[in-house]
Amino acid sequence: MTPAKPTLDDLRIARSAKPEAPKRILPVILTVGVVAAVALIAWWSLRTQAVAVRTVTAREVTRVSGDRTVLNASGYVTARRAATVSSKITGKVVEVLVEEGMKVKEGEVLARLDDTNVKASLLMARAQLASAKALMAETRVRLKEAEQELQRQTDLTKGKVATKADFDHAEAAALAFQARLEQQQADADVAARTVEIWQQQLDDTVIRAPFAGIVTSKNAQPGEMISPMSAGGFTRTGICTVVDMDSLEIEIDVNESYINRVEPGQAVEGTLDAYPEWKIPCHVTAIIPTADREKSTVRVRVGFDKLDLRILPEMSVKVGFRGTGEAGPAASRTVLVPQPAIRQQDGRDIVLVVRDGRIERRAVSVVNTHAGESEIGAGLAGGERVVVEGPAGLADRAAVKEINP
Repeated sequence: MTPAKPTLDDLRIARSAKPEAPKRILPVILTVGVVAAVALIAWWSLRTQAVAVRTVTAREVTRVSGDRTVLNASGYVTARRAATVSSKITGKVVEVLVEEGMKVKEGEVLARLDDTNVKASLLMARAQLASAKALMAETRVRLKEAEQELQRQTDLTKGKVATKADFDHAEAAALAFQARLEQQQADADVAARTVEIWQQQLDDTVIRAPFAGIVTSKNAQPGEMISPMSAGGFTRTGICTVVDMDSLEIEIDVNESYINRVEPGQAVEGTLDAYPEWKIPCHVTAIIPTADREKSTVRVRVGFDKLDLRILPEMSVKVGFRGTGEAGPAASRTVLVPQPAIRQQDGRDIVLVVRDGRIERRAVSVVNTHAGESEIGAGLAGGERVVVEGPAGLADRAAVKEINP
């Protein structure tokens, strides 16, 4: 059977279903654009909003450095006036009025000893003195009576009324009472000296500070025995130790081979092991004119130009003796900023410089830090404003408003 021939109807497209209408994407694009624009405006507004920060001006100072270290040594901080306070008598401690770290004035009471026996002896000595004075009063009356009788016998003897024997008897009586009065006067003086001795013994039961200072150790407690000399057993030899903090100095043993580099008044730079970054200005006060044969050293005393509460007795200290160079002093300039102005970023020191109301991050080189200030060797000029207090994470070129006290 022959297949049917194609006709024009076979080429016609069937349009039974309606084509889908195109999607409306233009409003969506407009909406996204508006949101992005609003977000960009808000971000820019926040970026340009000024942040309050506290700033300071970097100070440029000039240092004159003409000295050089001619000798390094080490020693210890000592006190010229330090005493373990004891008593002059042996007695039992009844009261201790000090503690470690307490400041005391010269003559202030530190402790008291038992004074019961001393007070009793003092009362007896005073009674003996009063008795001696009473005897002297009676003898004075007897002496006056004897002198009157002697005067009468003298007149009678001149008128040849009384005998020579009566006159001699009256004269002997007057002289006897005079001698007795002198003896009693001496006994009264002895009694007065005895009273003074016991009064001094009573005063010695009160232990006082020999000078103003600070108590560094407390060596005795109430109930213990104390003596001015070592008596063995449980007897103490001191109440406490007082140190005059105004007399602190450094003692150094310098090898005799290098003592020619040291002279009185020479400038010295000290560094305590407890504060290695603190350079303390000092000077040589004395060179002890004798050497230690065993150690081959000469002792040198170094005084502090200015004392500080951080300097304590027996601290270890390193010193550098300074000598003036032959080329003369040379001036160098450096910039100082407060230590809080130094910040860390990627392991480097930076500062935030305020220029035209915006932040500029600046890498700097910190040479030294002392007394709350950092010395900048490079990266910052004097007169520039740096941030010392502000919010964390300030971006570069961020707008800021300076608030200074």
